[in-house]
Parts: sequence; structure tokens; C-alpha cells
Amino acid sequence: MSDSLKRFNGSDTYVAADDLKIAVNAAIALERPLLVKGEPGTGKTELAIQVAQSLGLRLMEWHIKSTTKAQQGLYEYDAVSRLRDSQLGEKRVHDVKNYIKKGKLWEAFEAGEKVVLLIDEIDKADIEFPNDLLQELDKMEFYVYETDETIKARNRPIVIITSNNEKELPDAFLRRCFFHYIAFPEADVLEQIVEVHYPGIKQRLVREALTQFYEIRETPGLKKKPSTSEALDWIKLLVSDDVDPATLREKSTNALPKLHGALLKNEQDVHLFERLAFMARR
Repeated sequence: MSDSLKRFNGSDTYVAADDLKIAVNAAIALERPLLVKGEPGTGKTELAIQVAQSLGLRLMEWHIKSTTKAQQGLYEYDAVSRLRDSQLGEKRVHDVKNYIKKGKLWEAFEAGEKVVLLIDEIDKADIEFPNDLLQELDKMEFYVYETDETIKARNRPIVIITSNNEKELPDAFLRRCFFHYIAFPEADVLEQIVEVHYPGIKQRLVREALTQFYEIRETPGLKKKPSTSEALDWIKLLVSDDVDPATLREKSTNALPKLHGALLKNEQDVHLFERLAFMARR
């Protein structure tokens, strides 16, 4: 790792486990992309933001969709606009660079300083997407056919790639990354995260809420387990409604947790808790 670059040690607004801090610093030292997996809502995207802020670097974000192509991260050539301009006699048509739109990798490569490049939710794209970026991420350069030039990284960016594990990533791509899985936080860590977001929050309420939260996550048959971000939203609602911690332990007529819409995000899981209540009453 460069002597001039600080180590990532978390921040006042982001609780990072020791193994996560080790993974970030190892990826930086190896100059390899850091591939971060984990349940949705465990802070994968936020990690890139915090790494950039902690190290004092600019963040560039490339959010991947199902329609995103790898080429868009490099550049896009607008041949249609150039043809139209040629028909209209526009002078700009003689410079092909007027019709090239730089992608996030190009912007990161030509930046005058080291940056953090986030490639967010790479598993949303086509299965060939990761393989199409192998050489560019490995060699930190790519060729632009339209202008006959090679774009090389002036300063190798810190690349953080996130995945929700929706599909398997190619082995060749995985070999080029440093991998880390963000496990769902234990109760004591999640309590620290709550304190970071809501300083001075009522500790008794937090403990009661987290006890019920983990019971909900461990319910057999649950289709979507509530995430860290959903726990934070739920606790915020409990505080704003001034809910008595003692009432969280009370069994309601349908066994649904108070303000359950913040935790249960589909009708199957709501019906699951209603069935559990019905069975318990019998």
C-alpha cells in the first residue's frame, strides 16, 4: 500500500467489523477490485462512500441495471447523431470525439488523482458483463477504436464491486478480485449501528426492539429476512411513535410486530405471522 494513502479504519458514521477493514486494506495493497457480497441492506454500497470519505478521495459511482452493458462503462459512440449532423452539414461532424460519451471507467482512469470507483450490484447485469470487463479492470486500460487511442489509468483507482448474490459470477472474474462477504451483524454490533444513526436513543427500547427483530429474522419459512436498514427504519418509527418497550413483548391478536410494514415486505410473510398466531391460539 502506498505510504501516502491512509488505511481504512471505519468512521464515526459507519461501523466496520475488523475483517471488513482488513479486506478493504488488503484489496488496496494488492491493487485488486474488492468484491463485496452480502444481504441487501448490509451496507455494501455505503462502504464505498465511507472508504472514499475516510481516505479523502473522490467517489465515482456506476450503478448497474439489468440493461447495462460493459461497454457503457468505457464509452459510447453515437453514430446516429454523427450521421444526422453530416446530413445537416454540421462542422462538428469532422471530429469524432464530439460523438463519444465517456463512461465511468474512462472518467476514473483519466482523473488527475486517485479515486474510488463503485460498481454497484454487478449481478443485476447479464452473466457476460463481468467477463467483458476482465481486461480493463486487470490492466487498467482500454482501446478506443473510433479515435485510435488507448486510455490508461493515470492513477489506479480503488475499485469496489458489490453483489447481492442474485447470480453466480464467472470464475475468471472472481480470480481477479479480493472477496469479502459482509455477514449480518450480531446484536451487539447492530446496537452500535443504531447508536451511530440515532445518538442517545433509549437503550431499553433498542434492546427490546432488537430482541424481537432477531426473533423475526429467525422465523422458519420467512421469505425475506429484514435487513439492517429495515431495522433502523423500524426503530426510528418506534421512537417517533413513543412506543413503550414493554409493549413490544405483548402478543397481539395477529402476532404481527408493531409497525410491521417496516420489516415485512411481502404478503407471504405477513400471512406467515398471521398463521403462526392462529396456530398458537388453537
